[in-house]
Amino acid sequence: MKDSIAPSPSFSRTHLIAAGLVLLGAIGFSAKAILVKLAYRHGVDSVSLLALRMSFSLPFFLAIAYWSNRRMSQTYNITRTDSVYIIILGLLGYYLASLFDFIGLQYITASLERLVLFVYPTLVIVLSAIFLKRKIHARQYGALALTYFGIAIAFFDSANFIGENQVALGAFWIFLAALCFAIHLIGSGSLLPRIGTLRYTSLVMTVACIAVLLHNAVANQLQLFDFVPEVYLLTLVMAVFSTVMPSFLFMQGIKVIGSSNASIIGSIGPISTVVLAYIFLGERLGWLQWGGTFLVIAGVLMISLQKQKGGS
Repeated sequence: MKDSIAPSPSFSRTHLIAAGLVLLGAIGFSAKAILVKLAYRHGVDSVSLLALRMSFSLPFFLAIAYWSNRRMSQTYNITRTDSVYIIILGLLGYYLASLFDFIGLQYITASLERLVLFVYPTLVIVLSAIFLKRKIHARQYGALALTYFGIAIAFFDSANFIGENQVALGAFWIFLAALCFAIHLIGSGSLLPRIGTLRYTSLVMTVACIAVLLHNAVANQLQLFDFVPEVYLLTLVMAVFSTVMPSFLFMQGIKVIGSSNASIIGSIGPISTVVLAYIFLGERLGWLQWGGTFLVIAGVLMISLQKQKGGS
C-alpha cells in the first residue's frame, strides 16, 4: 500500500526537469529587455531592432515548424479555420505585443517594463470574465487590487526619476503589449491541445517573424545592414536565448507541470530583470519600486494559485 501512493523517481525527476525548463525560460524572457536597452545605446530604432531579432529567429522557427508539422500531420491536420486563428494569434501575441514592447522600452526602464508586462495574467482573468463569462472569485478580486496597487506605487516612484509623461507613455505601450499577449493566450487555449505545443509555437512565431519583416520593409525598406557590430551580436543573443529557446522551454515545461505552476515559477521574471538591469544597465530601484514589485508578484501568484485550486 505504501509503495502505491509514493511518487516514482521518474515522476519526480520529470517534474523537476520541467520546472527547471520553465525557470530557464522565464530568465531568458526577462533578459530580452536588457538586450533591447543595450542595443538602443547604439542608435538602432525599435522597428529595425525587432526585425533583426525576428530575422535571426525565423530560420529556427521554420525548421521546427517543418519538422513538427511532418511529425504531427498524421495525428491532426490543420484546418483552414485553424490557419486563420494561427495567423491572427501570431499577429497579436508575438508581432503586435513585441512591437509595442520594443516601443515602450524607449521610454521606461527595463525593470519597470517587466513589471508592467507581468500583469498579463490579470488581463486574462478580466478578459475571460467579460467575453467568456467566467466568474471572478473574491480572492481574484483581491489579487487584481493588489497587483494594480503595486503598479501604481512603482509608477509613482519611477515618475520622480524619469519624468511623469515619459513613464506614462512607456507604460501605455507596454500595457498594450501585455493586453495583446493576454488575448493571444485566451485564443490559443483551444488550439494547443489539437495542434500540439511545438507545432503551434513554431507556427505562430513564424507568422510574427514574417509580419515584422514586412513591417520593416514598408517602414525602413529593409535597411538592416548599416548598424555597428554590437547591434547584430545583441540581436543574435536575443533571438537565440530570449526568443527561440525560452519559447520552447516554457511551453514544454507547461505540458508537464501545467500553466498554473508555470506561472508561479515564472514569477521570478521581474526579479530576474531587476538583477540583470542592475548588473548590465546600472538601474537601481527605490524602496517604493521594490515594494510595488513584490505586490505585483504577490497579486499574480494569488491569481495563479486560485486557477490551480479552482480551475477557473
